[in-house]
Formats: sequence, C-alpha cells, structure tokens
Amino acid sequence: MDGLLVDSEPHWRAMERVVFDTVGLYLTDEECKQTTGMPILEVVRYWFAKAPWSEEAAAGRSLENLADAITEGVHDRIARLAEPMPGAIETLQFFVSRGIPTAIASASPMSLIEVVVNRLGIRDALTLWHSATLEARNKPAPDVYLGTARKLNVSPANCLTFEDSGSGLTSAYSAGMRTVAVPAAFEYGDPKFAVADLIIPSLTAFTAEAFSLLLTKDQES
Repeated sequence: MDGLLVDSEPHWRAMERVVFDTVGLYLTDEECKQTTGMPILEVVRYWFAKAPWSEEAAAGRSLENLADAITEGVHDRIARLAEPMPGAIETLQFFVSRGIPTAIASASPMSLIEVVVNRLGIRDALTLWHSATLEARNKPAPDVYLGTARKLNVSPANCLTFEDSGSGLTSAYSAGMRTVAVPAAFEYGDPKFAVADLIIPSLTAFTAEAFSLLLTKDQES
C-alpha cells in the first residue's frame, strides 16, 4: 500500500523527521529513505540502535510512544494530502474488470489502511484488506500475505503481488507468491529486487502483455 498504491512515503518521512527532532535526532530525507518499507516501530528501533537518545530527551516517551506519534501524524497527512501513485487506480481496475479478487496486504495498521482506502476512493475495487499488525510477525515475514490468501480462500501460489520495498518483496516471495517489484527511482537497480518475477519502474508500465507473460511463465515453471 504505502509507496505502491498511495504516495504516502513522503508523509512517513516527514513525520519521522518531526518526531525524531523532538528527541534530538535530526535526520535528512535521504537518511529516512534507508528504512523504506519497514514497520514504523522497527524504524524507531533502528534509529535508536544507531543513534540512541537519552531518557531526558525522550521526556518519558517509550519507543512505542514515538512510533504511535509518527503513525498518528501520518494518518492526518494522508487523509488530507495523499494522492494515488501513477497507474495505481488503473492497475486495480485492470484486475476488477477481469473478475480477479484484489486485496491490500500492508505492514501498516488497519486504521491507516482505512484512511488510504477512503482517500483514494477504492473501497469498491477491493475484495478485502489485511494488516500485518494482526499477524504474529510483520514484514519481511510472510504472515500478512499468507493471512490475506487465507481470507481470499486462494492458494498463495495463485496470487500475484505488487511491492515497492525490499522488505515487502521478501514477505511476498517467502509466501510463495508470484511477484512484481515496483521500486522507487532511488533504489531501482538494487539487487534485493532480483527475486521478483517482473521489475517495472511504475505501475503505469504494467500492461495486459506483461500479465500474459507472467501467466505464461507460471505455466512453463
């Protein structure tokens, strides 16, 4: 969802910088990109391990409190400002028009998924949405994708996933699903995306021909 269906990553980075500033950790936008795709509590833990702040700076706030503050800020920004990624609505409609069930499998909490669904007006295009926060493990573990497949009542092997992050791609790949990677420009050539069945620069590059090739590849394998 984040960075794939909706242009939410800039809002996550903006709120990370705002909240981390309050504990004396001043990150650049480029530094925030290092944790793209990670669950937000893991982002907070990552930066605390690299540059721990004092209890005095935290003013009694736990790592969980800081993660919640970031998430709350992102809820507000996305509800007001977020826009769909190029090709996102068209790609959803591609599958809807063919009678293929569609779902969101996100590392974000259900409350934020609901905000995005409403902001983009895609409720009727989705069969369901599921959050990794309701599973035992978040991405890069496969739990959220396996859980989504169960809810759809389909085999993971019959699912096609779209992911923009390495963490998410690992999650889908580990679940045994076919994968399309849509990396951001700043990490498009990163080898972590090599396990994908298809790598494209944008959802605008996903076509009926690409879908047919993925189906042919599956039959050949």
